[in-house]
Amino acid sequence: MALVAPSTDPAVLIAQETSDEYTFRTFTAETAWTLGIALRERVLSLPPGRRKPALVSIALASAGGGSDTPLHVIFQSATEPGTVPDNEVWVRRKRNTVLRWGLSSWAMRMKVVAGLRGQAVETESVMAPVAAQVEAEFVKKYALASASGGAVAADYAIHGGGFPVRVRGVAGVVAVVVVSGLKQEDDHAVVAETVRKVIAAQEK
Repeated sequence: MALVAPSTDPAVLIAQETSDEYTFRTFTAETAWTLGIALRERVLSLPPGRRKPALVSIALASAGGGSDTPLHVIFQSATEPGTVPDNEVWVRRKRNTVLRWGLSSWAMRMKVVAGLRGQAVETESVMAPVAAQVEAEFVKKYALASASGGAVAADYAIHGGGFPVRVRGVAGVVAVVVVSGLKQEDDHAVVAETVRKVIAAQEK
């Protein structure tokens, strides 16, 4: 079954991922296992043209947030052969974005895109120069350039696939789910869809 394309409106995305429908009743190691396995199976169920090897990772937020801080990864798995070490780099960068701003990495991208009104920056059909413009605006807007030449910016990515885990009655982000390997809008869509389904199953 194909994925539903995610919204490109940051207000819609933020409202969605902070809604009850996307907030867990509880989140434990068992929940992470259930979610991780469900994500792997969902990626493997995608139509051949949309499916690619991907890395699924879930880490607790309390132990992370910096490039030098150890993370408590409670689930990680490749969906199938074909992932490369670069997938791990993208997982780390997307996770850092979610931890720093408390939003999905796709919502952060759409916030930057929305700030570039009047320019041809829509979704994944964008050409490389426009995509580079979005990245440059992200670095500029959030003052991510470092004195040594951009190392701070290299710690973050505004590409779809990083998603915050929220729990009822708990302030802030409890954990971060990341999928890396598909097209970025599919990375986001598969996480959002699966999170919603796992939460719905908790309610039964």
